Amino acid sequence: MTTLGSSDGWRRPDPTVEQRRADVLIALVVTAVALLNLTLTASVGAFHLGPPPSWPEQVAWSLAITVPLAVRRRFPLTVAVVVSSAFIVAQVRAAPEMQLATGTLFCALYTAGAWAGDHRRSRQVRLGIITAMFGWLLVSIWLSIDAVPPDAFDGATGPVPPLLAAIVNAVLVNALIFGFAYFFGETAWVAARRHHQLEVQAEQLRRARDEAGERAVMVERLRIARELHDVVAHHVSVMGVQAAASRRVMDKDPARARTALEAIEQSARTAVDELRRMLSLLRRGTGTDEGPATVGIDRVEALLAGARDAGLTVRFGVFGAPVPLPDSLSQAAYRIVQESVTNTLKHAGAATIDVRIRYLAQELEVESTDDGRGGRVDGPVTGLGLIGMRERVAAHDGTLETGPRPQGGFRVRARFPLAAQPTCPVEAAEVAA
Repeated sequence: MTTLGSSDGWRRPDPTVEQRRADVLIALVVTAVALLNLTLTASVGAFHLGPPPSWPEQVAWSLAITVPLAVRRRFPLTVAVVVSSAFIVAQVRAAPEMQLATGTLFCALYTAGAWAGDHRRSRQVRLGIITAMFGWLLVSIWLSIDAVPPDAFDGATGPVPPLLAAIVNAVLVNALIFGFAYFFGETAWVAARRHHQLEVQAEQLRRARDEAGERAVMVERLRIARELHDVVAHHVSVMGVQAAASRRVMDKDPARARTALEAIEQSARTAVDELRRMLSLLRRGTGTDEGPATVGIDRVEALLAGARDAGLTVRFGVFGAPVPLPDSLSQAAYRIVQESVTNTLKHAGAATIDVRIRYLAQELEVESTDDGRGGRVDGPVTGLGLIGMRERVAAHDGTLETGPRPQGGFRVRARFPLAAQPTCPVEAAEVAA
């Protein structure tokens, strides 16, 4: 919590144009009232400080004390020094107008505390002024004691000696005036700094909100990019392979060419359905990372059937007892296999692909291997496919291994952590092409 005396280097901003105009107006009003009060005091003959100086000098001291208020917030420390110095000298010269002068001194001390840019220096200046004021008070009391007439306290009835009571009263009144001026100046400065801190925090919150919005947009863009890559790249790759096969056998084996064309047609429809699903999600404005899963690990076998139709020899095995998976995890596992198949068709020049899904005690492992060119550089090693796979695996706190195998070919292995499952006998089932 901020204390009244704390400082962290913050400097109060300069006053606005409106505040400067207000200071000029206040100074004009105070000066006019001070001159009026001076006229009335002189007319009454209330010269408590002794014989007054000439009328022009009295007016000059009133102006010297009140006019600086016009720039009190622009030059708060200078105004406080000027006003306090003029106040002391005016008393030395026995200028009769002291009511408005005292209020002006209070205002100058308050402004020095509330508006000075260097708050530490402001404290030093104000404490110096207050010390000088009490010093002058003691000097003036010491100088005026001998001038007190013997009958000045004839009507005194209190228990305290009259002269002591007068001195204590003067000291107490001045202590209250200067104490309140100092306290209210500190309070105003702290309030201004807290207001500044609130504005800074509000700006930080606005920036954090904007950054969070930008991150959300980026996450959504990445999700769309992954979906587009997975859907379009896979089906287009399959259609390319099938089209090439159809072209090669069009004249020699029309039936096989017709089968390839049917596979192309089915892949095209599937791709269009996937794209429509994505557009539907975008129109609904969903904020989920993957959206409702329309594909999952249970459709891997159908996915591999398309790869088999494209000419690959496919081996598929499921090991362990299958357990229910969250939709997002099931979809991520499916996309890993889909991307592996896509890259095998596009880049590997492979004849066989082996896909294995293992339900382990605490992990789901998805592995895809092929017998193609394991050192390819335009496949999942550096392409967008690997980026998408890493993002999907990282979203589920899993691990991804990719790279060529020593015996040839390429391996993709993803591991996803699973919630603890009840212990059960391990069952294995393998489907071979």
